[in-house]
Amino acid sequence: KSQKMSRIVSPTCSSSFRRGANVCASTNVPETNNNNNKKKKLPTPQKRRDVLIGLSGASLLSHAPYSLSSIEQQQQQPLTDIGELGLGCWSWGNSFVWGYEESMDDELQRVFNLAVDRGVRLFDSADSYGKDGRSEQLLGKFIREYPGDDAKKNDIILATKFAPYPWRVTSSSFVNAAKESAKRFGKEKIDLGQLHWSTGNYQPLQEGALWSGIADAYEEGIIGAVGLSNYGPRQLQKIHKYMSSRGVKISTLQVQYHLLSRFPELNGTKETCDELGIKLIAYSPLALGLLTGKYSVENPPPGLRGQAYKGVLPPLPTLLEIMREVGDAHGGKSLPQVALNWCMCKDTVPIPGAKNVRQLEDNLGALGWRLSAAEVAELDKAAEKVGVSTSQNIFQTA
Repeated sequence: KSQKMSRIVSPTCSSSFRRGANVCASTNVPETNNNNNKKKKLPTPQKRRDVLIGLSGASLLSHAPYSLSSIEQQQQQPLTDIGELGLGCWSWGNSFVWGYEESMDDELQRVFNLAVDRGVRLFDSADSYGKDGRSEQLLGKFIREYPGDDAKKNDIILATKFAPYPWRVTSSSFVNAAKESAKRFGKEKIDLGQLHWSTGNYQPLQEGALWSGIADAYEEGIIGAVGLSNYGPRQLQKIHKYMSSRGVKISTLQVQYHLLSRFPELNGTKETCDELGIKLIAYSPLALGLLTGKYSVENPPPGLRGQAYKGVLPPLPTLLEIMREVGDAHGGKSLPQVALNWCMCKDTVPIPGAKNVRQLEDNLGALGWRLSAAEVAELDKAAEKVGVSTSQNIFQTA
């Protein structure tokens, strides 16, 4: 379809500094002229340019390269120390999939308090979790009402994801989305801001605005670190190249990863993250409950989950049996604990959900021990014998 080209240009260029790096793109310092021992005059920093939307898709306008001092480079190191185990907060506020009701809030506060007390640092939300960003609102409330000491409170990493809704088609719309999330958290800055998914599969024209927008939000100090979600190795390389041109580090990538969804280690995503220094976060590490042992062909998960995973349930018992044997060898570890420990042994940070203290206690039991390499291999083999995988997120890119 023919579309008229339009260029979106930010009207001004901030002269403020973010972690020691100029927000404006500038050129490298030219080498000294050996003939007259004089340096050429530096060009005036260029205004930051965002995206060019045209027939061929969203092509990013080039930014003039710039160099960073060693101190500036140290200040721009990515956020990779996020703990061994985080907490996913999709169910906190989401009624459609998880049956959230406001009557659950007191129990969720207890879950939050216990998680922080036990050393959990990363709490992952999204602006699409619940009506009007309810999950973000709850997290903001919980952290304000946390009764523990300030040292633990200050160690919390609040993370959220910004959805590329169809109306968010400019970089400024993503900056505004970050500001709105920060307001719901009750914070001036979000510790980790993430693109919820790539539009490369269905609306490549929008992709450039996503990339530019989250880089802008970082440079303006609205988010403290940049993360991604549902990016495959090919698209990850592309956005990494762009972010590098802006001097922005990508800290994390979260993808669906568990024993029934091993695509990240098989399609090159994990390898690419390792090469680029990006920490991999495993969301849905319990396969939305399938790896807990609660469900079977006779007792499928309720609602949409039961429909989505009905093909996985028949062969699932063989994997669960091996998981039980492995757990028994470690003093009676539960199925969720084995599943989460498997993720950690794959050098990822799993972020299971927990709607009550009992579920959280079970999840925390995955800490403090490790599967052996032989046990990991045994579980890998058992997962392969299941013969089917859970479906990937429809927005997952190659």
